[in-house]
Amino acid sequence: MTFRNGLASLLRPEDSVLVLIDHQPYQLANLNSHEPQMVVNNATALAKTAKAFDVPTILTSVVAGRGGLIFPQITDVFPDQKVIDRTFINTWEDQIVVDAVKATGRKQLIIAGLWTEICVAMPTIQALGEGWDVTVITDASGAVSVEAHQVAIQRMIAAGANMMTWLALASEWQRDWARTEHASELTEILKQHAAGSGIAYLWEQQLLNTPVPSTAG
Repeated sequence: MTFRNGLASLLRPEDSVLVLIDHQPYQLANLNSHEPQMVVNNATALAKTAKAFDVPTILTSVVAGRGGLIFPQITDVFPDQKVIDRTFINTWEDQIVVDAVKATGRKQLIIAGLWTEICVAMPTIQALGEGWDVTVITDASGAVSVEAHQVAIQRMIAAGANMMTWLALASEWQRDWARTEHASELTEILKQHAAGSGIAYLWEQQLLNTPVPSTAG
């Protein structure tokens, strides 16, 4: 096994490309590994973070005429982008998607989707076999059961995939708060999607802007 370590192994926005797979109503209806609302939140946060850092993002669905359109929370982030609708269950067997990824020239492939054990695992394992550096965002993905999600993660790790959550990815792309070009956009995403961390930030701002009571009398 090749260990993923060292500074060069960390993800960089300029080398990353994101593929969001099958965030659709049919899959969400039988999502049992996570609280469904949380997966929608996390997938939306991931999409917004990619846009903030100028990371090319490919949106793809499977047989949308039956399974439903990708959640509007995601497509609204990329209003002018056409969703690639497939018949292949395995996204990486669809040449249109693969060509779109290759056209970006990026080498760090990031994947999230529904379901983890099928629509995420298959393209991840195939792309790894073709030499791609693949990271799966586990909390923007989900499966039909906790067991299915966990077994899929184990399977992909065994194949050489890297596992992260959306907030860890955002932090890795930011890397240094002295890098101010995307900091304000990231902060807005944290406020809207990072739950307690976002609320704590707003509270901190409130406290910093609260005048100290006068003790003069």
